Amino acid sequence: MNSLPASHPLVDGRTSDAPLVRALHGHRPERTPVWFMRQAGRSLPEYRSIRADHRMLDACVNPELASEITLQPVRRHGVDAAVFFSDIVVPMKLAGVEVDLVAGRGPVFAEPVRTAADVARCRAEFTADRLREALDPVREAVRLTVAQLGGTPLIGFAGAPFTLAAYLVEGGPSRDHLRARTLMHAEPRVWRELLEWTAELSGVFLEGQVDAGASAVQLFDSWAGSLSAADYREHVAPASRRTLDAVRGRAYRHPLREGYAARDETVPTIHFAVGSGHLLEELAAIGAGALGVDWRTPLDEASRRLGDAVPLQGNLDPAYLGAPPPRLEAHLDDVLRRGSRAPAHVLNLGHGVPPETDPGVLTRIVELAHAR
Repeated sequence: MNSLPASHPLVDGRTSDAPLVRALHGHRPERTPVWFMRQAGRSLPEYRSIRADHRMLDACVNPELASEITLQPVRRHGVDAAVFFSDIVVPMKLAGVEVDLVAGRGPVFAEPVRTAADVARCRAEFTADRLREALDPVREAVRLTVAQLGGTPLIGFAGAPFTLAAYLVEGGPSRDHLRARTLMHAEPRVWRELLEWTAELSGVFLEGQVDAGASAVQLFDSWAGSLSAADYREHVAPASRRTLDAVRGRAYRHPLREGYAARDETVPTIHFAVGSGHLLEELAAIGAGALGVDWRTPLDEASRRLGDAVPLQGNLDPAYLGAPPPRLEAHLDDVLRRGSRAPAHVLNLGHGVPPETDPGVLTRIVELAHAR
């Protein structure tokens, strides 16, 4: 296990006692920490102003722009964490894979990966070492951001191996990921090698963000919900575990508040998969510190199924962001009540912020949650 540098926010005390970090380690802070997936993005006019002159992937690897976009929702909403502005395809792009983000569609790859030869080529050409050498803009963006956040933690971000592999096999977005799931069963060795490669890239990407100053990480799996529990357990879980292991090996000495004994901790991790209510037990078995739960599964039910032993994140339904204030507040209170069953609870949405969201609604949610 490797120690974080002495200048890291978790080590020098800036974020080690932050509400988010405490909650992810299973402690109940004085107030429920709040952040929003996709908070650094499309709902903010200040973000749209930047994006009017910069392509998405260009902004992701421009340290000044990526830092500014990451900081915008912290300034506006008063959230308890920043989440690093990036995209799940950035590590592959930096490793040399030809990919573009097409407006209205999503990631599109010039050459889909569908055969043993395709996978062998990717593993030989687009290596983890090549990615490490290209990570300086990401590391610098993290350093710039952390320098301005003070006691607010930065959450590092990466896409899960299955989601990356599904995009690669399909060549772009897909409704059912049939080609990817077919490869999983038709060529299990090829599939395993593909996921080992995507897992390594995501792990290196998270590792770089943590070493530069991120105080927690989230592994985001857009498409795991398309899998059965058995398929996830056998064909996907080992790769996601490998990605998270890249940062779970980073340790620090955590001096808790007065009256608590200091102890060794590892960087807190969050694992979130969309449409994964049927996979909660499988996700928990991977060993992430906290699980994100989408809006379909009540938090108290999720906690019960997990033996009331896992900190949870979620799970306001994004549809309520456009509801009348009394309806939204009642929903918020219900989520907080159900989340109280878990050892700790980080309030978030059950998916990302829709682009049409009124930013004032998000600010109001933070204010209400902090006052409860």
